[in-house]
Amino acid sequence: MTFPETRLRRLRTTPALRRLVAETRLHPAELVLPLFVREGVSEPLPLGSMPGILQHSIDSLRRTAAEAAEAGVGGVMLFGVPEVRDATGSASCRTDGILNVATEAVAAEVGDAIVVQTDLCLDEFTDHGHCGVLDASGAVDNDATLVIYREMALAQARAGSQVLGLSGMMDGQVAAVRDALDGEGFHDTVIMAYSAKYASAFYGPFREAVDSQLTGDRRSYQLDPGNRREGLREAITDIEEGADIVMVKPAMSYLDVLADVAAASDVPVWAYQVSGEYSMIEAAAAHGWIDRNRAIEESLVGIKRAGADAILTYWATEVAGWLK
Repeated sequence: MTFPETRLRRLRTTPALRRLVAETRLHPAELVLPLFVREGVSEPLPLGSMPGILQHSIDSLRRTAAEAAEAGVGGVMLFGVPEVRDATGSASCRTDGILNVATEAVAAEVGDAIVVQTDLCLDEFTDHGHCGVLDASGAVDNDATLVIYREMALAQARAGSQVLGLSGMMDGQVAAVRDALDGEGFHDTVIMAYSAKYASAFYGPFREAVDSQLTGDRRSYQLDPGNRREGLREAITDIEEGADIVMVKPAMSYLDVLADVAAASDVPVWAYQVSGEYSMIEAAAAHGWIDRNRAIEESLVGIKRAGADAILTYWATEVAGWLK
């Protein structure tokens, strides 16, 4: 039938009816809150490029994780900012390194109320800012980096991380980390692979958040923004290597890739609403150009609609409060 017998607007007539027939819904348990913790600070430090986001002290990190758990958020993803860096990112593997100390503290604070997750990558810890160690020519040495990733994985698992977020985009990283974990009895530690991670301009504010030392770019290991099939291929490869979860990053500019991965994957698919996505909405809202809350919700619904089973977002706790 066609108009006038068919009137598609019928299902949009009232808020209650629109809510009843909604095809996509958000839930607090499907949100993950990224958190930054800085070594050597006693009070949290605000980030100029990410209004409302902080580099935490250990104490403020504990409180913020507990607030997220109370709001029903599904998980927290921890990023460490060390005082001292070196060429191999050695602080990432030490038991007294900031990320491992913070993981232990948060795990003790929240217990099983929220899933404690950690970023497994060298970029925060190296003095050159790359996600791996460099060879004599200055290129990232994939295989030498995997040796350190194995050590990092064990340090994070021992500290209490339940989900390791492999974000370095090294070939073979999932298989290497799974082998290291299983070899030490960490059979239940989850691997979440940043499988389709693109070389994006939208990471800009994140570089401030982790005090990145990077000069140049990461195009030799992160994906080219124009490559859709390659993103799917990376995800399938990670699943074959043993990834328990795969992720697409950034989210909003890569919804086609997210939909492709979700259609092909038999493991959960996550997406990361990255720092630039956050800061653009906050900046536009601060100028009165958009409705902040509606834009936040719409952006998250769009990511969920494209196929994300969970979303890393800096608004996780706030949005969880709206959804209660």
